Order: sequence, then structure tokens, then C-alpha cells
Amino acid sequence: MAVNNKNNRPNIDPTYAHLQPQAVELEKVVLGSLMIDTDAFSVVSEMLKPETFYDPRHQKIYEAIQTMNMEERPVDIMTVTDELTKMGALDKVGGAAYLMEISSQVASAAHVEYHARILAQKYLQRQLIHYAGDIETQAYDESVDVDELMQHAEGELFQLSQGNMKQDYTQIDPVIKDAVEILQRAAQNKGGLTGIPTGYQQMDDMTSGWQPSDLVIIAGRPAMGKTSFALSIAKNVAVDYHVPIGFFSLEMNNVQLVNRLISNVCEIPGKKILNGQLDPSEWERLDKKIRALTGAPIYVDDTPGLSVFELRTKARRLVREKGVKILMIDYLQLMNANGMKFGSRQEEVSTISRSLKGLAKELNIPVLALSQLSRNVENREGLEGKRPQLSDLRESGAIEQDADMVLFVHRPEYYHIYQDEKGNDLHGMAQIIIAKHRKGATGDVLLNFRGEFTRFQDPTDSYTPVQDGGEIMGSKMNGGDGNNGAVPPPLPPQADGPLPF
Repeated sequence: MAVNNKNNRPNIDPTYAHLQPQAVELEKVVLGSLMIDTDAFSVVSEMLKPETFYDPRHQKIYEAIQTMNMEERPVDIMTVTDELTKMGALDKVGGAAYLMEISSQVASAAHVEYHARILAQKYLQRQLIHYAGDIETQAYDESVDVDELMQHAEGELFQLSQGNMKQDYTQIDPVIKDAVEILQRAAQNKGGLTGIPTGYQQMDDMTSGWQPSDLVIIAGRPAMGKTSFALSIAKNVAVDYHVPIGFFSLEMNNVQLVNRLISNVCEIPGKKILNGQLDPSEWERLDKKIRALTGAPIYVDDTPGLSVFELRTKARRLVREKGVKILMIDYLQLMNANGMKFGSRQEEVSTISRSLKGLAKELNIPVLALSQLSRNVENREGLEGKRPQLSDLRESGAIEQDADMVLFVHRPEYYHIYQDEKGNDLHGMAQIIIAKHRKGATGDVLLNFRGEFTRFQDPTDSYTPVQDGGEIMGSKMNGGDGNNGAVPPPLPPQADGPLPF
């Protein structure tokens, strides 16, 4: 039984009158093992830290042993005694006599890993008790906002789980087996796809599809068609290839989103869907093609101000219950990490980005997230100057670091540029710039842009160009600075021009 050093009474949890989870005798055994076996520390170092130990004396002793191992100094009773003396902690731990007592109880370090694992579990139990007690105390406080408390609880639990998450090493043989199986499946696929098809031939050739565990960032300035591109991908994936997709829309509600999908699939201008003024041929086309959307495995969540912790919970549920194979988020900067404290918005965005990459790895599915670009592109001149760069990613360099692939949606005609350096006509065209690709090639993919239908499509598809513009208006992305300030206004649209939503 653990005792309080000052009054020799057991340490009791004041809330429930329970002893805190602890194993003081095992702590002595582990410390003794570390002082008699020089190799023992390498076995337990990833599992143990000073605060893992329940007894404050043992925390100091382990801290000394840890410091000495990190500095590659020999560890035994005498050297530990000397280190504790330098730390001014020898008397606090009970002097040299207590160190002798600990080491004398251990004959071998044979079971030190097993014992250390028990101590780590006890420490986690104490952390959970503290976490639960803190949440309970705040829940009783009538002045605390429940929504804020939920965010705080999620943030605290996330930090707790991340801090105690350990990934063990794997011998290479099973990994080789998995890699060969993936290669064999790819060989059987005549198209060479190893991931989920994008729906665009040239992009599939360059990427081999959306790959499991990848974080893909789709970025661009206002009016470039980021959401249109995302919806086109969602339509391709769910409607054409019947792959379940989860779409988290933080900017638009689900009705607006579905209206855009209807416009995309049924080839009806968005403004007509809003005002209902369809001609007979359009009503017929709607009746015929809307069936493709009915029953499509698209799962929409339009929760505003979604936290990254809520997203993780919902994503796990979608994968488990609906078999979702790909996630899409519109857009990253509208998310938050409430419940955690940050010194700046950049730190918060970094945490969100890192969490999205972790989620992709955990669920082993691609996660596609839309993102903002800074105004830097607007201050550059010329054909190349208007091309987005990785340095334009807004608010955090961590986004570029965490992403496996970064795509820029770029429409040169928006800047009144109608011909590229090769002489290609850019009217009604969009460049999907693969600026970063951890697993393959970078380069440009040229697509047709149908702004009136919120659609991107392969140039080989039947297409009648819409001259000069045709883009969605009113997006709040980039802080609503879309057509105000540095971004030049698009040329006047044609009769069936931009969508008004």
C-alpha cells in the first residue's frame, strides 16, 4: 500500500475515497533493474517517463537514470547517487541507503519490460481519472457553456490518446507480402490504378488514383472553382464508380451542396435550379439524370464550425457503418481545434493538418481537404506569376509538410490570360497543378471547366466552351475577399453564366 511520506497515511482519492492506481513495489523493481543492467533502459525508455512513477522519490531517481543514459554515462548505484547529489535531490529520495534497498531487491532484469508495461498502464489510469474528474467538476458548474465543455473534453482526450499512442516496429516480411499483393492487384487492373479513380484520365495516369492513407490538399484563390472541383470528384467517385464518400461541408448547407450536384449531373444551370424556370427539355433531363444521384453513396455533413475531434469521431463512424472509402472536407481553415490552447492561429491550423494526416493513416483511406491560398499570387505579374506556389498556402507551412499531395486549381482566363506558353487555347479551361506528389510525378492536368454546371471534365468529353468566366460566386473562402480588393473581377459572364450560390 502506498503511503504519504509526511504522515504515513495512505494516499486516498478524495473524490471517491479510492487509492490511486499504482504499483510502488514494481516501481522499486524497475528502478533496481535499471541500476544493475545497462541494457534495461533501452527496453523501457519508450514506455516510461519520470511522471509515470507514482512515488515522487522514484520520479527523481528515474529522472537521474534517464539523464545519465541520454548522456551515455554508466549507470549503477554509485553513479546514480552522485547524479542525485548534483541534482540536490539525494536527501529527498531517502539517501544512498534507499538506493541500496531498491537494488538489493532485484537479482535480474529479465522481466523489466513486463513490469514497465504495468507501470505505464497504471499511469494512464491515473490520467484518465484526473481527466474524468476535471470534466465532472466543470459539468456541475452552471456557468460553463456545455458546447465549450464538449470541445474541451474532446481536446483533452485527444491529447491524452496522442501522448500514450505507441507504434511498435514491424519485421519487414509481412510488409513485403502486403506490398507484393498491392502490386499484383495493380497489375490485374489494366488501367494501372491502385487507388480510387479520380474520374480524369490524365490525372489517373499521373497519380494512379486517390491512394489510401494520403492527405490531399486542394487549394486555390477565390473564384477558381475549388468547391466545383471537389463536387466533380465526389460525383465521379460516388455516381460513376459507386465508391462511398463522406463530404464534410463547413461552408455550404446540405441543400446548397445537393443543388450543385444536381446542376453537375443534370447539366442544368444553377440559377435555373434556384428560380425553377426550367424549359421542357431541362425538366426531361432532370427527370432522367436525377436517378443517377438517387441512392448514390454520398454522405453529407454540414455541421458549421466542426472541430477536428468531432470530425475524427464522425469519420470513424462513417467508415464503420457506411463503408466510406474517401473523405472530403470543404474547407480546412473553417475547422477548429477547440479544447486545446494555442499561441497562434498558425499553431491551430498545424494541429488540424497533422490530425487530418493522422486520420487518413488510421482509417487507411484518402482524405481530401480544400484549403486557402494567400494573396501573394495577386501581387505577381505575368503568366507564371499568377500560377500558385506551395509557399502561397495560407496560415501554416505545416499544411505543405503534412500533405502527401498538393493540387492547385488554377484558371488563367480569370486573369485574362487566354494562351499558355505552348500556345494552347485556355478559354473555358482549368489547370489542375500537381505541385507536390510524395509518391509520384508532378505536373499540370488540363480540364474543361463548365462554371454554369459546377463541373470539371476531361477535354476529350463533349464540350461547348463558355467564353470568359463562369464561376461560382459568393464563397466565404479566403475570408470573403474573393472579388473585393486584390483579386481582379472576372469578365462579364454569358447568358448561362455563373451560379448565384
